[in-house]
Amino acid sequence: MMDIRQLRYFMAIAEARSLSAAAQRLRIAQPSLSQHLLNMERELDVRLVERSSRGSVLTPEGEVLLRHASEICSRLERCVFEMRELSTHIRGHVRFGMPSSVSMVMSVPLAETIRVELPDVRLRVSEAMSGFIKTWIDDETVDIGFLYDLNGVDHFSATHVLDERLYFFSAPDAWPLKTAPGTPVRLRDLERIELVLPGEPHGLRSVVEDAAAESGVSLCIMTELDAMTQIKELVARGSGYSIFAPAACQDFVEAGRLLKAPIVRPVIARPVYLVRNPARIQTRACASVEALTLDVAREMVRRDIWEGELVGDTG
Repeated sequence: MMDIRQLRYFMAIAEARSLSAAAQRLRIAQPSLSQHLLNMERELDVRLVERSSRGSVLTPEGEVLLRHASEICSRLERCVFEMRELSTHIRGHVRFGMPSSVSMVMSVPLAETIRVELPDVRLRVSEAMSGFIKTWIDDETVDIGFLYDLNGVDHFSATHVLDERLYFFSAPDAWPLKTAPGTPVRLRDLERIELVLPGEPHGLRSVVEDAAAESGVSLCIMTELDAMTQIKELVARGSGYSIFAPAACQDFVEAGRLLKAPIVRPVIARPVYLVRNPARIQTRACASVEALTLDVAREMVRRDIWEGELVGDTG
């Protein structure tokens, strides 16, 4: 009767396309591997591999067995994984992708919460623009992440957490409008203001330009910088102005280096999603971190630390 070891040996032969190479990879003697293959062929009464001086090639019957072997081994691995996940003890590593503006408000309180609530879970937060985070989630470099849009990633599992309002930012001593510093501004009032924004296809840039186009407003984008810290520093020096979510500039505002003003007519907001790739097996550690992330995010919004409107919130 064939067992899981023989199926794995056969899969190694199929992948290596050589009995000698497969034997080296499996760290067993080639005659022993050849005997395992012969026993399988006798038991199934078919020829599985054609051997020649150029290597080993699967027969049509071998291709059928390979398909079943791959499925059986994959299901066994998943079974073992799920059995281990039934343990009452939550442990493991969770990799999290965050845009810089979200990380400014979320990474520290989330890390502190996980340290207390999930002491055996190791969190790693990586900052990047949304486009990179989409790729990381897709290729499973990270387990979960925050995104501002779901364009091109409809296959992701996503929770719409909040809608984040965007503000106009200026150096306190360089307010460019006739209105009182920090008072609400219309988007049309910013037509001749020299703006510093991320370059295309940054998500923030797209949101701002879409709002301008819908309002018939032509913005003056003087400088493009993809580094949020550099944009804030340039604006704080009075060398331009910008549009950001408040969470991204909270440190500069609290230090008195930037002044923020809400944009009205129209109000500009962008959605914030917590996402993961459903093709990746979700560990208990990842599921627990995802649940804590939603709790922390909602708490940050309720305390006005993360300025936005919660979606579907009843608390």
